[in-house]
Amino acid sequence: MNDPGHRHHDLGGRPAGRCEPDDHQYEAWEKRVDALVQLLNGRAKVITTDEMRRNIEELGPTAYDEYGYYERWMHGVTQTLLQRGLIEIDELGRKMAEIEARERHG
Repeated sequence: MNDPGHRHHDLGGRPAGRCEPDDHQYEAWEKRVDALVQLLNGRAKVITTDEMRRNIEELGPTAYDEYGYYERWMHGVTQTLLQRGLIEIDELGRKMAEIEARERHG
């Protein structure tokens, strides 16, 4: 639904069904993302909740719907670090390629 008063992520007042609590085991990467956010937002004060939220909310509707909760968080963290100049896009690309290669070769 394209409501000019709401962005895609904002379901306020719209029917969305019940929100059922989900008690599940978190994957290791989800725990790492959570720890990273706690470190960067809490103790280190490198990013703010508002910056992260803005970057998550700026995801397009397709990506917002396809990404899981922690994938959205990782997007928010990455975009914030890039915007602040704390990491460079080429540095991020190289690191991602290293990790992919390491995982392929076991």
